[in-house]
Amino acid sequence: MRRFLSILSATVFSASLLSGAAQAGDASVPVLVPLTGFLSLEGTSQRNGAVLALKDAPAGVAVRSEVIDTGTSPEAAVTALERAAGGKVTAVAASMLGTQMLAMLPLAQEYGIPLVTVSGTASITEQGNPWVFRFFPGDAVTKEAHARYVAEELGKKRPAVIYQTTAYGQSGKAHLEQAFKRLGVEPVFEEGVDPAAKDLLPVLTKALAAKPDVLVLHLHSGPTALFIRQAAANGVEVPIVAGSAMHQPSTAALLEPAELKGVCAETAASPVSGGSPEVEAFTAAYRKAFNAEPDAFALGQYDGIRMVLEAVKGGAGSAEEVRKALSAGTHRGLAMTYRSDGKGNMAHSAVIVCYDGASRVPAIAKRYDNVTGVVR
Repeated sequence: MRRFLSILSATVFSASLLSGAAQAGDASVPVLVPLTGFLSLEGTSQRNGAVLALKDAPAGVAVRSEVIDTGTSPEAAVTALERAAGGKVTAVAASMLGTQMLAMLPLAQEYGIPLVTVSGTASITEQGNPWVFRFFPGDAVTKEAHARYVAEELGKKRPAVIYQTTAYGQSGKAHLEQAFKRLGVEPVFEEGVDPAAKDLLPVLTKALAAKPDVLVLHLHSGPTALFIRQAAANGVEVPIVAGSAMHQPSTAALLEPAELKGVCAETAASPVSGGSPEVEAFTAAYRKAFNAEPDAFALGQYDGIRMVLEAVKGGAGSAEEVRKALSAGTHRGLAMTYRSDGKGNMAHSAVIVCYDGASRVPAIAKRYDNVTGVVR
Protein backbone atom coordinates (compact mmCIF):
# COMPACT_ATOMS: atom_id res chain seq x y z
CA MET A 1 0.00 0.00 0.00
CA ARG A 2 2.79 2.45 0.89
CA ARG A 3 4.44 1.85 -2.44
CA PHE A 4 1.14 2.37 -4.28
CA LEU A 5 0.57 5.65 -2.46
CA SER A 6 4.05 6.89 -3.38
CA ILE A 7 3.38 6.10 -7.03
CA LEU A 8 -0.06 7.72 -6.88
CA SER A 9 1.29 10.91 -5.31
CA ALA A 10 4.05 10.96 -7.91
CA THR A 11 1.46 10.87 -10.70
CA VAL A 12 -0.24 13.94 -9.23
CA PHE A 13 3.15 15.63 -8.92
CA SER A 14 3.85 14.80 -12.54
CA ALA A 15 0.69 16.48 -13.72
CA SER A 16 1.45 19.61 -11.72
CA LEU A 17 4.68 20.15 -13.67
CA LEU A 18 3.04 20.42 -17.06
CA SER A 19 2.62 23.89 -18.56
CA GLY A 20 0.51 25.12 -21.40
CA ALA A 21 3.02 27.79 -22.31
CA ALA A 22 5.25 27.59 -25.37
CA GLN A 23 8.04 25.15 -24.62
CA ALA A 24 11.68 24.92 -25.67
CA GLY A 25 11.58 21.19 -25.00
CA ASP A 26 9.91 18.37 -23.15
CA ALA A 27 11.61 16.26 -20.51
CA SER A 28 10.43 13.00 -18.98
CA VAL A 29 12.50 12.25 -15.87
CA PRO A 30 11.24 9.37 -13.70
CA VAL A 31 12.60 9.24 -10.14
CA LEU A 32 13.44 5.64 -9.17
CA VAL A 33 14.85 5.63 -5.65
CA PRO A 34 14.69 3.61 -2.39
CA LEU A 35 12.03 5.10 -0.10
CA THR A 36 11.58 2.06 2.15
CA GLY A 37 14.08 -0.30 3.75
CA PHE A 38 17.47 0.38 5.31
CA LEU A 39 18.27 3.18 2.83
CA SER A 40 14.98 5.07 3.23
CA LEU A 41 16.53 8.18 4.82
CA GLU A 42 19.14 8.57 2.10
CA GLY A 43 16.66 7.66 -0.64
CA THR A 44 14.12 10.21 0.55
CA SER A 45 16.77 12.93 0.39
CA GLN A 46 17.66 11.83 -3.12
CA ARG A 47 14.01 11.92 -4.17
CA ASN A 48 13.49 15.37 -2.67
CA GLY A 49 16.50 16.80 -4.48
CA ALA A 50 15.27 15.44 -7.80
CA VAL A 51 11.71 16.67 -7.20
CA LEU A 52 12.91 20.16 -6.29
CA ALA A 53 15.04 20.36 -9.44
CA LEU A 54 12.10 19.25 -11.59
CA LYS A 55 9.84 21.86 -9.99
CA ASP A 56 12.59 24.41 -10.65
CA ALA A 57 12.90 23.52 -14.33
CA PRO A 58 14.28 26.25 -16.63
CA ALA A 59 11.74 28.47 -18.34
CA GLY A 60 10.46 26.86 -21.50
CA VAL A 61 11.05 23.25 -20.43
CA ALA A 62 7.97 21.11 -19.73
CA VAL A 63 8.65 18.25 -17.34
CA ARG A 64 6.88 14.96 -16.74
CA SER A 65 7.88 12.68 -13.89
CA GLU A 66 6.78 9.98 -11.51
CA VAL A 67 8.39 8.67 -8.34
CA ILE A 68 8.68 4.92 -7.83
CA ASP A 69 9.98 3.32 -4.63
CA THR A 70 12.65 0.78 -5.55
CA GLY A 71 12.94 -0.62 -2.00
CA THR A 72 16.34 -2.24 -1.57
CA SER A 73 16.29 -5.23 -3.94
CA PRO A 74 18.00 -5.18 -7.36
CA GLU A 75 14.91 -6.84 -8.87
CA ALA A 76 12.65 -3.99 -7.74
CA ALA A 77 14.98 -1.43 -9.32
CA VAL A 78 15.06 -3.32 -12.63
CA THR A 79 11.27 -3.62 -12.62
CA ALA A 80 10.94 0.12 -11.97
CA LEU A 81 13.31 0.95 -14.84
CA GLU A 82 11.47 -1.40 -17.20
CA ARG A 83 8.22 0.34 -16.30
CA ALA A 84 9.71 3.79 -16.80
CA ALA A 85 11.24 2.78 -20.14
CA GLY A 86 7.75 2.16 -21.51
CA GLY A 87 7.54 5.83 -22.44
CA LYS A 88 9.91 8.33 -24.02
CA VAL A 89 12.41 8.98 -21.25
CA THR A 90 14.92 11.83 -21.20
CA ALA A 91 16.88 10.60 -18.19
CA VAL A 92 16.25 8.82 -14.89
CA ALA A 93 17.05 9.94 -11.35
CA ALA A 94 18.39 6.52 -10.42
CA SER A 95 18.79 4.73 -7.09
CA MET A 96 21.73 5.56 -4.88
CA LEU A 97 21.98 1.91 -3.77
CA GLY A 98 24.98 0.35 -5.49
CA THR A 99 23.50 -3.13 -6.01
CA GLN A 100 20.44 -1.59 -7.65
CA MET A 101 22.55 0.60 -9.91
CA LEU A 102 24.66 -2.35 -11.02
CA ALA A 103 21.47 -4.25 -11.87
CA MET A 104 20.01 -1.32 -13.83
CA LEU A 105 23.11 -0.53 -15.88
CA PRO A 106 22.69 -3.21 -18.59
CA LEU A 107 19.04 -2.28 -19.05
CA ALA A 108 19.85 1.42 -19.28
CA GLN A 109 22.37 0.67 -22.01
CA GLU A 110 19.90 -1.54 -23.85
CA TYR A 111 17.19 1.14 -23.77
CA GLY A 112 19.54 4.11 -24.14
CA ILE A 113 18.54 5.96 -20.95
CA PRO A 114 20.94 8.18 -18.94
CA LEU A 115 20.99 7.25 -15.25
CA VAL A 116 21.67 10.26 -13.01
CA THR A 117 22.57 9.11 -9.51
CA VAL A 118 24.28 10.04 -6.25
CA SER A 119 25.44 6.50 -5.48
CA GLY A 120 28.89 6.36 -3.91
CA THR A 121 29.64 2.78 -4.98
CA ALA A 122 32.80 3.03 -7.07
CA SER A 123 32.13 0.09 -9.40
CA ILE A 124 29.07 1.58 -11.08
CA THR A 125 31.32 3.77 -13.24
CA GLU A 126 33.83 1.00 -13.84
CA GLN A 127 31.62 -1.14 -16.09
CA GLY A 128 32.36 0.69 -19.35
CA ASN A 129 28.73 1.82 -19.50
CA PRO A 130 28.33 5.28 -21.13
CA TRP A 131 24.82 5.82 -19.71
CA VAL A 132 25.64 6.35 -16.02
CA PHE A 133 26.41 9.75 -14.46
CA ARG A 134 27.30 10.07 -10.80
CA PHE A 135 26.75 13.51 -9.20
CA PHE A 136 28.10 12.54 -5.80
CA PRO A 137 31.83 12.04 -5.40
CA GLY A 138 32.63 8.36 -5.64
CA ASP A 139 34.65 6.48 -3.08
CA ALA A 140 37.86 7.29 -4.93
CA VAL A 141 37.26 10.94 -3.96
CA THR A 142 35.44 10.76 -0.60
CA LYS A 143 37.60 8.02 0.89
CA GLU A 144 40.72 9.93 -0.16
CA ALA A 145 39.40 12.92 1.80
CA HIS A 146 38.31 10.60 4.63
CA ALA A 147 41.73 8.99 4.99
CA ARG A 148 43.69 12.21 4.50
CA TYR A 149 41.73 13.99 7.22
CA VAL A 150 42.36 11.12 9.63
CA ALA A 151 46.07 10.90 8.87
CA GLU A 152 47.05 14.46 8.00
CA GLU A 153 44.71 16.67 10.04
CA LEU A 154 44.15 14.46 13.09
CA GLY A 155 47.55 12.78 12.94
CA LYS A 156 46.10 9.32 13.61
CA LYS A 157 47.97 6.17 12.61
CA ARG A 158 45.93 3.31 14.14
CA PRO A 159 42.40 3.41 12.68
CA ALA A 160 39.73 0.82 13.34
CA VAL A 161 37.54 0.55 10.25
CA ILE A 162 33.90 -0.55 10.60
CA TYR A 163 32.04 -0.85 7.31
CA GLN A 164 28.75 -2.13 5.94
CA THR A 165 28.54 -5.55 4.30
CA THR A 166 26.65 -4.04 1.32
CA ALA A 167 28.27 -3.19 -2.03
CA TYR A 168 28.54 0.38 -0.75
CA GLY A 169 30.39 -0.80 2.33
CA GLN A 170 32.75 -3.10 0.45
CA SER A 171 33.60 -0.35 -2.01
CA GLY A 172 34.34 2.16 0.74
CA LYS A 173 36.47 -0.32 2.66
CA ALA A 174 38.58 -1.08 -0.40
CA HIS A 175 39.21 2.59 -1.16
CA LEU A 176 39.97 3.40 2.47
CA GLU A 177 42.55 0.61 2.51
CA GLN A 178 44.20 1.99 -0.62
CA ALA A 179 44.20 5.57 0.66
CA PHE A 180 45.56 4.60 4.08
CA LYS A 181 48.29 2.53 2.46
CA ARG A 182 49.43 5.53 0.38
CA LEU A 183 49.54 7.54 3.59
CA GLY A 184 51.56 4.91 5.43
CA VAL A 185 48.69 4.07 7.78
CA GLU A 186 47.79 0.49 8.73
CA PRO A 187 44.31 -0.21 10.20
CA VAL A 188 44.50 -2.17 13.45
CA PHE A 189 40.97 -3.54 13.07
CA GLU A 190 38.50 -4.06 10.22
CA GLU A 191 35.05 -5.61 10.39
CA GLY A 192 31.89 -5.53 8.30
CA VAL A 193 28.42 -5.34 9.83
CA ASP A 194 25.03 -6.13 8.35
CA PRO A 195 22.76 -3.08 7.88
CA ALA A 196 20.00 -4.92 9.76
CA ALA A 197 22.11 -5.36 12.91
CA LYS A 198 20.29 -4.06 16.01
CA ASP A 199 23.28 -3.97 18.35
CA LEU A 200 26.73 -2.71 17.38
CA LEU A 201 28.22 -2.87 20.87
CA PRO A 202 29.95 -6.21 20.13
CA VAL A 203 31.82 -4.79 17.14
CA LEU A 204 32.58 -1.59 19.07
CA THR A 205 34.02 -3.66 21.93
CA LYS A 206 36.20 -5.70 19.56
CA ALA A 207 37.39 -2.55 17.81
CA LEU A 208 38.41 -0.89 21.08
CA ALA A 209 40.28 -4.03 22.14
CA ALA A 210 42.65 -3.41 19.22
CA LYS A 211 43.57 -0.05 20.84
CA PRO A 212 42.84 2.24 17.85
CA ASP A 213 43.48 5.97 17.98
CA VAL A 214 40.45 6.70 15.73
CA LEU A 215 37.23 4.92 14.74
CA VAL A 216 36.56 5.17 11.00
CA LEU A 217 32.99 4.36 9.93
CA HIS A 218 31.61 3.62 6.48
CA LEU A 219 28.01 2.74 7.32
CA HIS A 220 24.50 3.62 6.20
CA SER A 221 22.46 6.17 8.14
CA GLY A 222 20.73 3.98 10.75
CA PRO A 223 23.82 1.94 11.67
CA THR A 224 25.91 5.11 11.84
CA ALA A 225 23.54 6.66 14.40
CA LEU A 226 23.35 3.41 16.37
CA PHE A 227 27.14 3.07 16.53
CA ILE A 228 27.66 6.66 17.66
CA ARG A 229 24.87 6.41 20.26
CA GLN A 230 26.37 3.26 21.75
CA ALA A 231 29.86 4.75 21.70
CA ALA A 232 28.61 7.83 23.59
CA ALA A 233 26.64 5.71 26.07
CA ASN A 234 29.77 3.74 26.89
CA GLY A 235 31.97 6.79 27.35
CA VAL A 236 34.17 6.11 24.34
CA GLU A 237 36.66 8.93 23.92
CA VAL A 238 38.32 7.70 20.74
CA PRO A 239 37.46 10.17 17.96
CA ILE A 240 35.02 9.06 15.26
CA VAL A 241 35.30 10.03 11.60
CA ALA A 242 32.26 8.67 9.79
CA GLY A 243 31.11 8.27 6.21
CA SER A 244 28.73 10.55 4.34
CA ALA A 245 25.59 9.14 6.00
CA MET A 246 26.53 11.01 9.19
CA HIS A 247 26.35 14.45 7.60
CA GLN A 248 22.63 13.97 6.91
CA PRO A 249 20.37 16.08 9.16
CA SER A 250 18.04 13.06 9.33
CA THR A 251 20.91 11.01 10.81
CA ALA A 252 21.90 13.76 13.24
CA ALA A 253 18.24 14.01 14.31
CA LEU A 254 18.50 10.45 15.65
CA LEU A 255 21.13 11.60 18.15
CA GLU A 256 21.42 14.17 20.89
CA PRO A 257 23.87 17.01 20.19
CA ALA A 258 26.04 15.88 23.10
CA GLU A 259 26.34 12.41 21.55
CA LEU A 260 27.77 14.04 18.43
CA LYS A 261 30.54 15.98 20.14
CA GLY A 262 33.80 15.50 18.31
CA VAL A 263 32.26 13.35 15.57
CA CYS A 264 33.34 14.23 12.03
CA ALA A 265 32.24 12.92 8.63
CA GLU A 266 33.15 13.11 4.97
CA THR A 267 30.61 14.20 2.39
CA ALA A 268 30.20 16.09 -0.86
CA ALA A 269 28.64 19.18 0.72
CA SER A 270 26.67 20.33 3.75
CA PRO A 271 23.91 22.71 2.66
CA VAL A 272 22.70 23.24 6.24
CA SER A 273 26.15 24.61 7.05
CA GLY A 274 25.69 27.43 4.52
CA GLY A 275 28.56 28.76 2.49
CA SER A 276 26.98 30.83 -0.29
CA PRO A 277 23.75 32.76 -0.98
CA GLU A 278 22.79 30.18 -3.61
CA VAL A 279 23.19 27.24 -1.25
CA GLU A 280 21.28 29.09 1.45
CA ALA A 281 18.46 29.81 -1.03
CA PHE A 282 18.35 26.11 -1.94
CA THR A 283 18.20 25.17 1.75
CA ALA A 284 15.33 27.58 2.35
CA ALA A 285 13.40 26.25 -0.67
CA TYR A 286 13.99 22.66 0.45
CA ARG A 287 12.72 23.38 3.96
CA LYS A 288 9.62 25.05 2.57
CA ALA A 289 8.88 22.20 0.16
CA PHE A 290 9.54 19.23 2.45
CA ASN A 291 9.58 20.55 6.02
CA ALA A 292 12.97 18.87 6.40
CA GLU A 293 16.67 19.71 6.22
CA PRO A 294 18.62 19.06 3.00
CA ASP A 295 21.84 17.08 2.78
CA ALA A 296 24.53 16.44 0.18
CA PHE A 297 22.53 13.62 -1.45
CA ALA A 298 19.63 16.01 -2.06
CA LEU A 299 21.93 18.75 -3.32
CA GLY A 300 23.89 16.41 -5.60
CA GLN A 301 20.73 14.98 -7.13
CA TYR A 302 19.37 18.50 -7.55
CA ASP A 303 22.52 19.55 -9.38
CA GLY A 304 22.43 16.44 -11.58
CA ILE A 305 18.83 16.90 -12.68
CA ARG A 306 19.44 20.60 -13.24
CA MET A 307 22.27 19.70 -15.64
CA VAL A 308 19.88 17.39 -17.50
CA LEU A 309 17.24 20.12 -17.76
CA GLU A 310 19.79 22.72 -18.86
CA ALA A 311 20.80 20.32 -21.63
CA VAL A 312 17.16 20.06 -22.72
CA LYS A 313 16.84 23.85 -22.63
CA GLY A 314 19.97 24.04 -24.77
CA GLY A 315 18.38 21.86 -27.46
CA ALA A 316 19.00 18.25 -26.39
CA GLY A 317 15.82 16.64 -27.66
CA SER A 318 16.57 12.97 -27.05
CA ALA A 319 18.12 10.75 -24.41
CA GLU A 320 21.17 10.29 -26.63
CA GLU A 321 21.63 14.05 -26.96
CA VAL A 322 21.30 14.45 -23.19
CA ARG A 323 23.90 11.70 -22.71
CA LYS A 324 26.30 13.56 -25.01
CA ALA A 325 25.70 16.83 -23.16
CA LEU A 326 26.41 15.20 -19.80
CA SER A 327 29.48 13.44 -21.17
CA ALA A 328 31.10 16.54 -22.68
CA GLY A 329 29.75 19.48 -20.72
CA THR A 330 30.69 21.32 -17.55
CA HIS A 331 28.01 22.36 -15.06
CA ARG A 332 28.49 24.89 -12.28
CA GLY A 333 26.20 23.44 -9.65
CA LEU A 334 25.51 24.54 -6.12
CA ALA A 335 27.70 21.93 -4.43
CA MET A 336 30.61 22.12 -6.89
CA THR A 337 31.50 22.26 -10.58
CA TYR A 338 30.75 18.99 -12.39
CA ARG A 339 32.53 17.44 -15.33
CA SER A 340 32.76 13.83 -16.49
CA ASP A 341 36.08 12.04 -16.19
CA GLY A 342 35.12 9.96 -19.22
CA LYS A 343 33.51 7.26 -17.10
CA GLY A 344 30.53 9.23 -15.78
CA ASN A 345 32.11 10.41 -12.53
CA MET A 346 30.91 14.01 -12.44
CA ALA A 347 31.83 15.10 -8.88
CA HIS A 348 35.44 15.54 -7.82
CA SER A 349 35.39 17.42 -4.51
CA ALA A 350 34.61 16.55 -0.89
CA VAL A 351 34.42 18.18 2.52
CA ILE A 352 34.86 17.11 6.12
CA VAL A 353 32.24 18.33 8.60
CA CYS A 354 32.47 18.18 12.40
CA TYR A 355 29.99 18.55 15.27
CA ASP A 356 30.68 20.63 18.38
CA GLY A 357 28.30 18.87 20.77
CA ALA A 358 26.00 21.88 21.13
CA SER A 359 24.15 21.64 17.82
CA ARG A 360 23.09 19.12 15.20
CA VAL A 361 24.40 21.43 12.48
CA PRO A 362 28.03 20.66 11.63
CA ALA A 363 30.75 23.08 10.62
CA ILE A 364 32.89 22.51 7.56
CA ALA A 365 36.34 21.65 8.89
CA LYS A 366 38.25 20.91 5.68
CA ARG A 367 37.67 21.11 1.92
CA TYR A 368 39.27 18.84 -0.65
CA ASP A 369 38.61 20.45 -4.05
CA ASN A 370 39.06 18.81 -7.44
CA VAL A 371 40.75 15.75 -5.93
CA THR A 372 40.98 14.02 -9.33
CA GLY A 373 42.16 17.07 -11.28
CA VAL A 374 39.38 16.55 -13.86
CA VAL A 375 37.75 19.99 -13.57
CA ARG A 376 39.59 22.55 -15.67
